[in-house]
Amino acid sequence: MSTALVLFRRDLRVADNPALSAACAAHAQVLPVFIHASGEDGEWAPGAASRWWLHHSLAALHARLGSLHAGLQLFQGDTLATLRELIRRSGASAVYWNRLYEPASVARDTQIKSALQQDGIAVHSHNAALWCEPWQIATQQGQPYKVFTPYWRNLRPQLQATEPLPAPRVPGWRELADSLPLAALDLLPRIAWADGLAASWQPGEAGAQELLEIFGDDAIGNYAHARDLPARHGTSRLSPHLHFGEISPRQIHFALDRRTRATDTRQRPDVEPYLRELGWREFAHHLLYHFPHTPTGNFNPRFNDFSWAPADQASLARWQHGRTGIPLVDAGMRELWHTGWMHNRVRMIVGSFLTKNLRQHWQHGARWFWDTLVDADLANNTLGWQWVAGCGADAAPYFRVFNPVTQAKRFDPDGQYLRRWLPELAVAPLALLHEPWRDADLLRRSGYPAPMVDLGESRQLALDAYGALARG
Repeated sequence: MSTALVLFRRDLRVADNPALSAACAAHAQVLPVFIHASGEDGEWAPGAASRWWLHHSLAALHARLGSLHAGLQLFQGDTLATLRELIRRSGASAVYWNRLYEPASVARDTQIKSALQQDGIAVHSHNAALWCEPWQIATQQGQPYKVFTPYWRNLRPQLQATEPLPAPRVPGWRELADSLPLAALDLLPRIAWADGLAASWQPGEAGAQELLEIFGDDAIGNYAHARDLPARHGTSRLSPHLHFGEISPRQIHFALDRRTRATDTRQRPDVEPYLRELGWREFAHHLLYHFPHTPTGNFNPRFNDFSWAPADQASLARWQHGRTGIPLVDAGMRELWHTGWMHNRVRMIVGSFLTKNLRQHWQHGARWFWDTLVDADLANNTLGWQWVAGCGADAAPYFRVFNPVTQAKRFDPDGQYLRRWLPELAVAPLALLHEPWRDADLLRRSGYPAPMVDLGESRQLALDAYGALARG
């Protein structure tokens, strides 16, 4: 009886899981395992919010496998050494996994695959996370893309709304010795901070499908407009589920396509703006794979000479905890702290404020997001921060400095988002809500801080610094 191990990592689902389906089709006994080896992620080990999500996602996956008369077995330690020991115990002749694309993961998986093959073990890797893998899309000159629009023009015609793989029957499951209880992985934070995460999210495959249903029912028809309004649930909020592989782009594409086809033509929603946003996720992985230095190094090397302000821990702390005195920035940072997530438009605004109005290095922001976002993804985080700082691929022009006041008036005109996350300003008149510093008495009564910088003056200082770099 042939036995296979299926190594789960960030593919925590049973439906549309190519590695699991292939193993179940080829072997009489399939043993799903997860090996906690965060030290192998180098300097990008999962942050606190990601560990919280991982704990609950693993619990959900174990329960889901239980419905298929199987289970997820947990281990901890060096991945290669642990796999070799599990192969010895189980008599497995093959190992299956779905590919990861971060630089440290690529190097580790390459080494593990070679070592196991030398041991006489078959190793099968699959794509479960992306529409197209990073090396499958190239310019006519065979080079990686550096600009999104031509990348998307190449990728989009290749995408078909194909039916995802069904959940397979997992044959011959049995429990291995020394499988750990989930608590032994010590993933949960020891502070009440995580209570807000629990109130905001349902990690796991079922949670992902529920959000997809809600998005398909309520938001997709108005997505192009509503995605910019932080007070509304106008986005899918599927980013953490995508990061942990609880849902795949193929599942999303197929479900939305099926819904639109079932809708009267005159009322059929346009899903292209949303698919394009998933395309940005693909582009981020494309860039990270081809330019692996970018999580810590500027994509545009000219920015190596940019005049960042000296690191200011007091200013960083005020930004991190939503005490800058700029309402939209503070609302976004408090939403992040409470829920582990932030609306995408607000992410751009808080990033612009940090890197331009405060002129703090973008890596300070990237590190904070990495620890506090439930959807912290190395590819997306790197692309986003380098984009807003102006030093990345397809970046915003250096002279684009988001004005958080005009942005709030445009995208939160009635102040619903601000009032939700800034309770001290909840009763402020709308005329002052976006600019509370115009009334010193309001600041004194509410306890809300005065702005830490003047928006106009700090913008000009940023433009001067960027302009000096541009002149070279």
